[in-house]
Amino acid sequence: MIDFQHLTNIAIEAALAAGKIIQKYIDKDIDVATKIGGNTLASQVVTKVDTACEHIILEHLIPTCTTYDLGLLTEETEDNQSRFEKDYFWCVDPMDGTLAFINKHPGFSVAIALVSKEGIPYIGVVYNPSTNTIYTAIKDKGAFKNGKPWQLPQPKNYLTYATDKTLSNTPNKNLIKNLLDKKVKELDLQSYKEISGAGSVLNAILVAENAPAMLIKLPKKENGGGSLWDFAATACMFKELGLQAYTFAGEQLDLSAKETTYMNDKGIFYTSLAITKTEF
Repeated sequence: MIDFQHLTNIAIEAALAAGKIIQKYIDKDIDVATKIGGNTLASQVVTKVDTACEHIILEHLIPTCTTYDLGLLTEETEDNQSRFEKDYFWCVDPMDGTLAFINKHPGFSVAIALVSKEGIPYIGVVYNPSTNTIYTAIKDKGAFKNGKPWQLPQPKNYLTYATDKTLSNTPNKNLIKNLLDKKVKELDLQSYKEISGAGSVLNAILVAENAPAMLIKLPKKENGGGSLWDFAATACMFKELGLQAYTFAGEQLDLSAKETTYMNDKGIFYTSLAITKTEF
């Protein structure tokens, strides 16, 4: 029998431990290496902090893989395909937003999720070391911020667009701008405002915390668009918050895809708007 609360507590401990490592290096210059990734710089850069975070997270999680017969997928280690053999697997981003971290921009975080073989997120844990904030969710048990029920703020009179790249530097920017303009008009809002520079995990948090808001990644052929570990934890949170986390076409996110860990083929659409998925 899976004890999801117990596993959540362990994931929280792991995320906080990784966060302490990140906090130690926040103000220090770090050597940057490259790895095989998607077609963006953000997916190709890696530092010793990423690997140190992964190491300490795995110290916490690997014993649970034995106890509960869990698989494991983590960004800095080659996919061992165990996620297809086990009923559940850990999905780990030891430090999302590495590029933000390198640039000393507070858009990085630790993300840990537990996902079923079918691709349904059961646990989501995100730690923001810049604000010392821990976000958690358990399927059908609610979402929490610093251990208390996560209360979302009242909607603003403008639309927020959360993005890693500025809109001016985004491919197909006109398509996204048209979508933002359309929603501003439909919702009778004053305008839209951009928050840029964070990784995908904190961008999703920003969408939840700045309603009405949107996170958009258009489908593309090139590898990229984030990976499973970029969205698994926040997808669980959005479900528990009653918010929308879908592909760009409004389909369920496939968080256990066999072909690739990348999400580029379907794109991403997170929103704190009252939108039904049939609209996309």
